[in-house]
Parts: sequence; C-alpha cells; structure tokens
Amino acid sequence: MSSPQSTPHIAAKKGQIAERILLPGDPLRAKFIAENWLTDVQQVSQVRNMFAYTGKWKGEPVSVMGTGMGMPSIGIYAWELCEFYGVQKMLRVGSCGAYTDELKLLDLLLVTNTWTDSSFAQAHSGVALDTMAPTSALTNTIKTTAQELGTQLREGTVHTSDVFYHGPEFDFRNVYQEHQALAVEMEAFALFYTAAKFGREAGALLTVSDSLVSREALSTEAREKAFGPMIELALDAICKD
Repeated sequence: MSSPQSTPHIAAKKGQIAERILLPGDPLRAKFIAENWLTDVQQVSQVRNMFAYTGKWKGEPVSVMGTGMGMPSIGIYAWELCEFYGVQKMLRVGSCGAYTDELKLLDLLLVTNTWTDSSFAQAHSGVALDTMAPTSALTNTIKTTAQELGTQLREGTVHTSDVFYHGPEFDFRNVYQEHQALAVEMEAFALFYTAAKFGREAGALLTVSDSLVSREALSTEAREKAFGPMIELALDAICKD
C-alpha cells in the first residue's frame, strides 16, 4: 500500500481501524467476511497478506482482520491493535476440534475459559499462567444476542495449544478429563491474555470443524459456507454498546 506502515505488521493509518474488530485466523476468511457482510468496505492493510478491512454492519463501524495461526501470531496483532489503534473490543471467530462427542460438527461454541500447556504468558511476563478467561461483558453480550437471534450456543473451556500435530504420547482425552476442555484451538488464550494487559474486551466464538472423537471433518468449502451463523452473531454482538 502507498501509505507508510503505522506498525511493523499493520499498514493502516491511525483511525482506519474501528474500535470493534473480528479476528478470524485466515486472512482470506477476513476478506470473505468483509465482502459478504460489511458495507462501505475499505481494505486498510495487506502487510504479509494479512488482510484487514473496515466497514459497517447495520450502520456501525467495525473492522475484520486475519491473525494467522497460533498464539505468537495473534499475540502480535492483538498487541498492536490495542497499543497503536485503540481497539476496545476483539472477538475471535474461528474453528475448533471437538474433544468430546457432546460436540457435533457445526456446533457453535462460546469460549468461557481457556487452558493451555503453552509458555506464552511466562515468556511475556515471567509469570506462569495456564488459564485465561474472556471478558464477561462481551461474553454476556454474545449470550443475550444469541438468544435474541434464536442461535443455539454451547459454552465451555477450550484447550489453546501450540501444537497442531501432536505426537503419539498426547491423548486429548486426558485434557478433556483433567481440564474440562471441550475442544482444541490455537489462539484464544493469547488473545484474552493480551486484552487483559490493556484492559480491553475480548471473546471467542468457534465453529466445530472436526472431531478428534469421531474423526469427522468439514471440507474447506463446507467450512466457508457453514460459518455464516457464527459471523452474523459475532457482528451483532460486537456492535452492541
């Protein structure tokens, strides 16, 4: 882009990113959300092809930006969004893998807590933390919005993992039993941790895309089409005061 970068990783000028932002992992999903749900859309960053857009949802300004995969990646973007762009509400919208047959493909899971075996917090501050919760205000708004829309939600803890391809010694059933983690994903802990450092609101909505129990999985095309209810709920919730 022709404008100078405001941070090492985001090219948007100050004021080009809204105070409320959806954060999918995949930058192409950010593009899909912007083009199919937002009006008056402007692309505001494409550094490293991590696309960011700002537009309006039902007249309210909102941004959407990819974060990449894993806690180090979302940690960078969340920090810069808070530190340099004044973002107040961050809502991760992504996918997760079920650790229990209580969750079925396409179920919508509202994250109410995270457990991690990562050293993310210790590397940042020297303090070992293995649990982080979303902010209650945004989480409660998501719940009430889901009720208004008639959207069914599951709620619970997720395992935020640094590893996608675990070795044979890892047994997801142990994590489910010991930490009540219903599913696994790779970003929410770092998002919640970063938001807490800045005193900002953060939440996570996840669609079950595969199951470690049944070994079922959605195709890439099916994921794109199936995530609509999650996106509409997320936009309605984050745009409420």
